[in-house]
Amino acid sequence: METIRTVERMKQALRFVRGQERLLGLVPTMGALHEGHFSLIQEARKRCSAVAVSLFVNPAQFGPTDDLAKYPRPFERDRQALEQREVDYLFAPSAEEMYPRGFSTAVTVGGLSDLFEGRSRPGHFQGVTTVVLKLLEIVRPDFCFLGRKDAQQDRIVRQMVQDLNLDSVIVTCPIVREPDGLALSSRNAYLKDEDRRRATVLYKSLAAARRDIEAGERDVTRLLAAVQGVFVGEPEVTLDYADIVDRESFERVRSLGGNCYILLAARVAGTRLIDNALIEEDGGVFLVTV
Repeated sequence: METIRTVERMKQALRFVRGQERLLGLVPTMGALHEGHFSLIQEARKRCSAVAVSLFVNPAQFGPTDDLAKYPRPFERDRQALEQREVDYLFAPSAEEMYPRGFSTAVTVGGLSDLFEGRSRPGHFQGVTTVVLKLLEIVRPDFCFLGRKDAQQDRIVRQMVQDLNLDSVIVTCPIVREPDGLALSSRNAYLKDEDRRRATVLYKSLAAARRDIEAGERDVTRLLAAVQGVFVGEPEVTLDYADIVDRESFERVRSLGGNCYILLAARVAGTRLIDNALIEEDGGVFLVTV
């Protein structure tokens, strides 16, 4: 595995890969790697003959009240893990390399970026789309692999790729969970033992909604009441939002129909966690994937 720190060297290395007509996959990360990231790399290895992983804690997507300063950065551990998984290229630029003096461009996907996470974290998605566009231009991958846990981010990146006629195909991979249901996240490292247990309320609330849907419930108000009722049992967890939205527009729906997401965001001892469940309809039958 080659570890690359500069944009120019990354472009040079991957021009060689494309010149060999090899399929190239990109897994963009902010480091502090876990099994969720490794599942993306595994999928990339299945589809592509060369895999690049970016490791960049992007300051542009952190707001003034976010956790940029304390975000975990175990670089050497991450590098070794990527070597073990036979990644071909690790792109680990500095902030100064990605945003040199005089940098003044931002990419915004209108509408979708103003909802939910965008409303709770102003400017967050502009930072995400700006850095993802830069990575897609630097690497020029055939496929870019994202996790479904960040469902709104995935949808926004897809819109950007479509609107700007980019060649990369976005591949969305399933959420990876701990045995107790907690969705894997680098921020889980912030949680102490008791807070870690409390954090499972996100999964439990989604599981409660899934049971109700499988039992025939279609009214969104009642489904959300079931979700919120589970949070009542964990008063130390503060629910930011819980909603059911159309999978494409991310607009709220009143009753189930078509494909939807149940979206959640909550704070556990100051750590903000998100989760979701995917609801897919096929001929009036609803399949819920948590």
